[in-house]
Amino acid sequence: MPTLDTADDITPRSVLRHRPVSATTASSTGRRLTAAPVMQRASRSRTTTQNTEEVDTVWEGEIDTRPGTRGSARRTTVTPKALTNTSYPKTKTKTTAAPKKTRHQAHPLLYLGVGMLVMLFLWTGLSAASGWFNTILDDIHYGRPRTFQTDAMVGHESGSTPSHFIAINLNRHIEIIELPGGDAAHARIYIGPQLFGEGDELIPVTLKFVDLNGDKKPDMLVDLRGSRVVFINEKGTFRMAQPAERRQLEQTLQRSDG
Repeated sequence: MPTLDTADDITPRSVLRHRPVSATTASSTGRRLTAAPVMQRASRSRTTTQNTEEVDTVWEGEIDTRPGTRGSARRTTVTPKALTNTSYPKTKTKTTAAPKKTRHQAHPLLYLGVGMLVMLFLWTGLSAASGWFNTILDDIHYGRPRTFQTDAMVGHESGSTPSHFIAINLNRHIEIIELPGGDAAHARIYIGPQLFGEGDELIPVTLKFVDLNGDKKPDMLVDLRGSRVVFINEKGTFRMAQPAERRQLEQTLQRSDG
């Protein structure tokens, strides 16, 4: 077994006091020495905690053992998994509740306005429906063009057969046709007033015979749904009343209606 010649070939004690040496070291004379295995210092104590491990320090490489020089080595640090994967408890954050939405109560005038609008729509709809219904009834009773027929004894007959009268609203032109009883060959046509309003072509014309001037002859009263036109029975025919006669005739009509 080789022996050491001098003490100078050994690394100074001050250099190797607290440092481990590698498996082999080189001396200044070229001789290779076999060193003791690396051991941890007895003075260093391990500290442990509940959630962490000790960080181990490992010395690697060769140490320069030449006289008068301090040995150097590379130190690597190993971080245990307990430090890198440490999970911390999650803290609960206090969440604030969303503010409750307050319901705004509508003004009473709003309900009043909505009610008035609904009533307006209902009234308009009912009026349109009523007009449509009345038009249907007039179509059933008077047809198109509006035609009315009646029989009456007016003193123009040649016998006991009453005369036949036909009233027509032909495109807003009022025409009355008289067929004398027992003498239809002498038919007469009376031209009434002309209408100008929208939808007046659908107004039915009705006839009524009443003695209005007191001559004991029935006069012909033409009714145009509220408007009246009087034809005076005179000399075997009918003529339209004059403006001077209308005031007296109107008073007679008011008394008869009353």
